[in-house]
Amino acid sequence: MSSSAKIPHYSCHLHGKPAESADGARIEVVNPSTGLVFATVPACTAVQAAEALEGAKRAQPAWQALPAIERANYLLRIAEGIKTKREHFARLLVLEQGKPLAEAFGEVDDTIRYITYSAEAARRITGEILPADQPNEQLFIYRVPHGVTVGLCAFNYPLALIGRKIGPALVTGNTMVLKPHDLTPVTACEFARVIEAAGLPAGVLNVITGRAAEVGGPLVQSELTRLITVTGSIRAGQAIYAAAAKNMVVLSLELGGKAPFIVLEDADIDRAVEAAVVARYANCGQVCICNEGVLVHEKVAAEFTDKLLHRVKQIKVGDPMKDIGMGPSTSKIGLERVFDILAKTVAEGATLACGGQRPDGAEFAGGNWMQPTVLTNVKPSMTAMREEIFGPVLPITTIGSYEEALSIANAREDGLSAYLWTRDHRRIMHAIQNLETGTIFVNKGICGYIQGYHNGHKRSGLAGEDGTHGIEAYLQKRTVYMSWE
Repeated sequence: MSSSAKIPHYSCHLHGKPAESADGARIEVVNPSTGLVFATVPACTAVQAAEALEGAKRAQPAWQALPAIERANYLLRIAEGIKTKREHFARLLVLEQGKPLAEAFGEVDDTIRYITYSAEAARRITGEILPADQPNEQLFIYRVPHGVTVGLCAFNYPLALIGRKIGPALVTGNTMVLKPHDLTPVTACEFARVIEAAGLPAGVLNVITGRAAEVGGPLVQSELTRLITVTGSIRAGQAIYAAAAKNMVVLSLELGGKAPFIVLEDADIDRAVEAAVVARYANCGQVCICNEGVLVHEKVAAEFTDKLLHRVKQIKVGDPMKDIGMGPSTSKIGLERVFDILAKTVAEGATLACGGQRPDGAEFAGGNWMQPTVLTNVKPSMTAMREEIFGPVLPITTIGSYEEALSIANAREDGLSAYLWTRDHRRIMHAIQNLETGTIFVNKGICGYIQGYHNGHKRSGLAGEDGTHGIEAYLQKRTVYMSWE
């Protein structure tokens, strides 16, 4: 980090050392709480993106040749380096992403867990020995790395997504070029200082900052890239899918969704209300598995809605560094889109039950602020129930049956996650078999365990992350038929 005109500048990381843009250009990073520039990072070029891939290709054979446990030791040093700078990273997350400080500390801790879990997998990378059909022969199936991988991160979890991607990629013998989101590149640049201190061999992990059009395209389209892991929107995933098709690149796409929060007539209403609020307004609603719309049974709709509104009105909005309830949205453009969805839905006949405005007060004059908002009398055809909101607006729709809720949920072209609140085990088992989503939370609020698996169905993605299946995604199989005659 350097300082010019009192605005700190953060370098990226290429070929084992800090790097700047080849032409000196920089990207301004805005604090979403104030709307003011608080840092700059290099605006790297397409040529530098190609050089980062070349460096990763050169480093990969030697990295793969290391015993997996030695690769894991580097990861453990990286995890320890993050731990020693825990508060520093948490405060950077608040500054560039806007989540409250407590949530930022949680993200730092999750990053450490992701990397540590991957390191622990070093002794669990297995192959297979199968019987051959002929005498004096042996059949093996090895698992080997893909080679050069590219990691593209979303803005909602700038640090945790790094740990989620680099851990399994590196422990399995791949190298990676990591590109953070344009809105939130600072924590990635500071993460680069940790990998430098850990002594990671040059080229094994390059961190490149720059505009998506300038840097992302060359990374995705290069013949050197063998696997791309993306966390982002469905639209971004579709564009990457098309761009990478020519080279038949392996894709791991964790894309958007619109999780229905289904509350049936026999649900524990108090628990469901609390879970619905946390799953909507955590990180200002900017979580891919957030509660994107309540489908509540008509017999309990009034009770549920009254209790939910009471709880939402208790959420305080304010300076996230002071750890007040809910902070700002990260993106100005994203928040404008949320307000647009809100306006369209009200125009379509929905009722604005609470919120819907920028908070009052001088501290909210700049930045990307919105009150926690609830819409009632929302029909499934209305905008807020059709489009992914990714912000602090919760639409509530009344349903007449479980079957109606299932029909509404499965009619969507995406399928990342869903919530189901009921005591009826027959409905639970039916939903497990028939809800077309990658994750189902049954009588459970929003969460994610590293030993689980995070993936989407339909347009919500390909492959997935976390757990043994997530690590497996970074390995390809090699079959060997051997005769020893």
